[in-house]
Amino acid sequence: MKFNRLPVRAVDRVGVGKLISNTMSIVVMFVIATLAGCGTTPTALNVSSAVEPIKPKVIVVTMFEIGEDEGDKAGEFQLWKERRNLNVRFPFKNSHHDIYYNDESGIMVIVTGIGTAKSSSAIMALGMDPRFDLSQSYWLVAGIAGIDPEDASVGSAAWAENLIDGDLAHHIDMREAPKDWDTGYFPLFTQKPYDPNKQRPLGEVYQLNLPFVNWAYELTKNVEIDDDASLSDIRNQYTQHPNAKRKPFVMKGDQLAAMTFWHGELHNTWANNWVKYWTDGVGEFVTSAMEDTGTYLSLNYLTQIDRANVNRLLVLRTGSNYTMQPPNKTAVQNLIEEGEDYAGLDVALESAYKVGSVVVDEIIGNWSVYQGTTPAAQ
Repeated sequence: MKFNRLPVRAVDRVGVGKLISNTMSIVVMFVIATLAGCGTTPTALNVSSAVEPIKPKVIVVTMFEIGEDEGDKAGEFQLWKERRNLNVRFPFKNSHHDIYYNDESGIMVIVTGIGTAKSSSAIMALGMDPRFDLSQSYWLVAGIAGIDPEDASVGSAAWAENLIDGDLAHHIDMREAPKDWDTGYFPLFTQKPYDPNKQRPLGEVYQLNLPFVNWAYELTKNVEIDDDASLSDIRNQYTQHPNAKRKPFVMKGDQLAAMTFWHGELHNTWANNWVKYWTDGVGEFVTSAMEDTGTYLSLNYLTQIDRANVNRLLVLRTGSNYTMQPPNKTAVQNLIEEGEDYAGLDVALESAYKVGSVVVDEIIGNWSVYQGTTPAAQ
């Protein structure tokens, strides 16, 4: 690279500063590109603020990994890491897990950690990171969940229209609750379960960009999800739930986020009623997880300072286990038998990757269209 020589007297300090900054930017970006092209992962990119920030096209949000990031039993992150050539690593010491990125496709994948507290802090930390410009990025939460056997089978994928928080509430032990109550949970600033005199939501429900959600559903509704024949024995136990016995499919269904891992028919009934209550009867509880209201809240705050666009958020949850027991078991038996090694884990992980990839590839492949215009169903 050649620069014209100028007399020292003719160059002021500002000009010299700009020249140095521009030169440093070019050098750093050249190093990043060279390392990526050689298949080398930088261990640290302490880039100065003078460098143009990275602008991811799509950020895939996963919540956990099992063991190593590659080569062992997969969690939510591993399939994206192995199959998307995430060849650039950004240290992320102020959060749960380092950030990985593909500098050619523009895909970034993060791991927030489990729970609303970790997801909200991870998304906020990423959004405020000066290394990145996320103002036009799309966000895809792709994770496993418990799934209501009334609505779907293990392995099925549900696009959420509403995110409902299951923690913001009063809670009375049922042994001390009035006899005519069917649950000890009731909303803040109310006097009984499902009190019609509820106040404006304070974080109990968030509605996603519905035209965008419908676009994603229409794009993926016919995706054939790979299945595992060994799951048929589990599905067939749900004799009273026809949808639980189906092969995995793509649908729309709302997500209930709660830090307590609940299970059982009584809690499942509460979840359905709670979702309908906070969505004024239009929502349908389908999946149970922990993180998504925290992710939405942080993105909403970041949108207010022009560092993200919450209207570009999609939440895709896939069933790794049922949220209640079959008729031949008790809730305790079913929960203990499932443990943490869900029978449908591998199918659910593949489902999240396969269905989510359709949306990711469409956005990246037509970035000239979607960069400035968020897609919406006709």
